[in-house]
Amino acid sequence: MFSKSKINEPGPKSGEQSGDAPKADAPKPSTAPAKDAPPSTPKAKPPASVLSADLHITGNVKTSGDINVEGQVEGDIRAHLLTVGEGATIKGEVMADDVVVNGRIVGRVRGLKVRLSSSARVEGDIIHKTIAIESGAHFEGSVQRQDDPLSSGGKPVAASGTTAKT
Repeated sequence: MFSKSKINEPGPKSGEQSGDAPKADAPKPSTAPAKDAPPSTPKAKPPASVLSADLHITGNVKTSGDINVEGQVEGDIRAHLLTVGEGATIKGEVMADDVVVNGRIVGRVRGLKVRLSSSARVEGDIIHKTIAIESGAHFEGSVQRQDDPLSSGGKPVAASGTTAKT
């Protein structure tokens, strides 16, 4: 009914062209890639959570994702990427891999990458691995560089006391 050459031929057409016997062989090659396909496909990154301007939160916020704060938060925030909007105010400790401040933070900021835009107002210490402060930003506190600023008890690599930067 079928020849050995058709079964051993590489390619998807060899399993599709035959009748009854290749169906037993066909599921093995087709199921193996199907099982391997989902893990190899990159997962889509979920969109950032947005705390809107009319929202006032009292309490801590923790996520492994991204947060965009436009309202007011009285409490600590932990996230992967934290963006503080121009009209936003956070009173508490902020800890994230990336922190972008366009609004106001009263409290300690810990981040691998911290960026204060020209509209930022930070009143508190900043512990960072890398920092960028744009001209016009208002900052009162001290700055410490650490290799791992997200750990609770790291030693500062280089400390420099700064009371205001613009």
